[in-house]
Amino acid sequence: MKSVTHKEYIAANIRLEALLKEVGNDAPEDDPRIIELLEVSDIIEHYEEMHFSIGLPTLKEMIELRMFEMGLKRKDLATLLNTSASRVSEYLNGKREITLNVAKALHQKLNIDSDIILQ
Repeated sequence: MKSVTHKEYIAANIRLEALLKEVGNDAPEDDPRIIELLEVSDIIEHYEEMHFSIGLPTLKEMIELRMFEMGLKRKDLATLLNTSASRVSEYLNGKREITLNVAKALHQKLNIDSDIILQ
């Protein structure tokens, strides 16, 4: 796909809003408005991938998010990972690389994606 300008991006967003009001869930797949909706969505997606790329969170961000979601303190996390609180602190501050066992525990017990762990 060719590069999308900001002007084309704005126009695509405006058209998308209009199409969403016109097209219902029951519209057939070969409806020209559905086809246009998909094309406009592709334009928006391409522009946003180029200009607003988010990427994967860091391991530290993911661990902290899971700790917040699960209501864990560092000592609770240490118990869960079968290590010490000071070791958890070293992992989170980047002073120590995680071990294979800790990586497995992060994946299994905190449900952290292996792609994030391995980055």
